[in-house]
Amino acid sequence: MQDDTTFARLVSLACHDVRTPLATVHGFVKTLERTLELEPPADRYFEMIGLASAQMAELLDELSLVARIESGRYDPALRDADTLEIASHAKDRLEDVEVRVRGEGAVVQTDVEAVDRGVSALIQCALRHGGLDEVDVVVRGSEIDVSPITPASAPVVLGQDLRDLGAAVAVRLIDRLGGAVALSGETLTIRLG
Repeated sequence: MQDDTTFARLVSLACHDVRTPLATVHGFVKTLERTLELEPPADRYFEMIGLASAQMAELLDELSLVARIESGRYDPALRDADTLEIASHAKDRLEDVEVRVRGEGAVVQTDVEAVDRGVSALIQCALRHGGLDEVDVVVRGSEIDVSPITPASAPVVLGQDLRDLGAAVAVRLIDRLGGAVALSGETLTIRLG
């Protein structure tokens, strides 16, 4: 490798190159679902392929984002966003779990789409790695509190134990945007800058 950014640039290039065949798979699955009368279990298989291709696209977005952050090439498109709306969007992205959102938001300048994904990833990480079925999300101005955070999940949610790509990227993203992710007791505080 020629410098510290070469690997990150290769990851970005790979993400870009994988998007085209992935978009083809996703597009044809959706087309076939609309045009064919699918019987069970084929209908379920097509649904699973569509969901998996959408998840892969999100993973590519995360890899590409962290590669740009790590190589110093991340140039966020900042827009106004309400922190309560960000927390609500995170809740909407998560299915089959109980996420209770309350509080009062504030308007912050941020990379809205990336931060929406990041906050959702942090909540999902707390649930998954904490073995939880529910979490509370309290919005206090520019801060979003997530609890409970279990001792086992804490290092993963903080991006220190690299077992969750979404959480690791979210911590780096929020830091790069001038915010912070910190733990106090059982409460994870996401401060958006």
